[in-house]
Amino acid sequence: MSSSRGARARESSPAGYGSGVVTYANRGLHGQLVESLGMRIVQGDFEPAEIIDVDALETDHDVSRTVVREAVKVLIGKGLIDARPKYGTFVRNRSEWNLLDPDVIRWRQADGADPRLLRELMEIRMVIEPRTARLAAMGGDPRHLGKLDEAFEAMAFGEDYESHIEADLIFHRALAAASGNELLERLIAMLEPVQRVRDELAYEADPEDTAYIDLHRAVYEAVRSGRPDDAEEAMQELLERANIDIEAVIGRTTE
Repeated sequence: MSSSRGARARESSPAGYGSGVVTYANRGLHGQLVESLGMRIVQGDFEPAEIIDVDALETDHDVSRTVVREAVKVLIGKGLIDARPKYGTFVRNRSEWNLLDPDVIRWRQADGADPRLLRELMEIRMVIEPRTARLAAMGGDPRHLGKLDEAFEAMAFGEDYESHIEADLIFHRALAAASGNELLERLIAMLEPVQRVRDELAYEADPEDTAYIDLHRAVYEAVRSGRPDDAEEAMQELLERANIDIEAVIGRTTE
């Protein structure tokens, strides 16, 4: 995914339904340091338990001690590093990272799509989204169902792939909101950085494929007509097709 395309996609929101997920990229000096150091940690430039020379960070990045402290505080919150008196600032084990943090997700894909991450995304979606569709069909909030209407219309009639991708993200976000479960809604939003990459890869692999529109239509119509069993089954079918698509993409990118 090119940075310009990703930026345009994040800036636009056809249904006016923001995810509320904010990353630290380009947030002043401390944001730039967070971005640089966080990327290096996630990409494996540091070993677990390796000490980070905070004095060198000041010199290498030409920033103040205050900026370094703020950046360290952010990365501690993401579970990537920790600091102890008389020991120093060090990289934490991967098992302690906040893998659902939007920046950590994004950094994992900095050098290209991460097959493991894409597969884990699909496994999570297969677990939670059929049930989410069922809950939405059982009595979704009209406000969120209205967003679902807008998202499906944008998906079906959008003129370019960016509008289709954004509409897809909004569609699934609106379903989660309509389910009435705030934790589900937040989880779907946190997974969006991976979902966006998955959608772009699938589109680039076969830009003429429109089967996903009919699959989403089946979910949409079942939810809007209040048919929980059909909504759950339609979402299961949609995800099974999505899983086939992404496995084909992974196969091509790892050959």
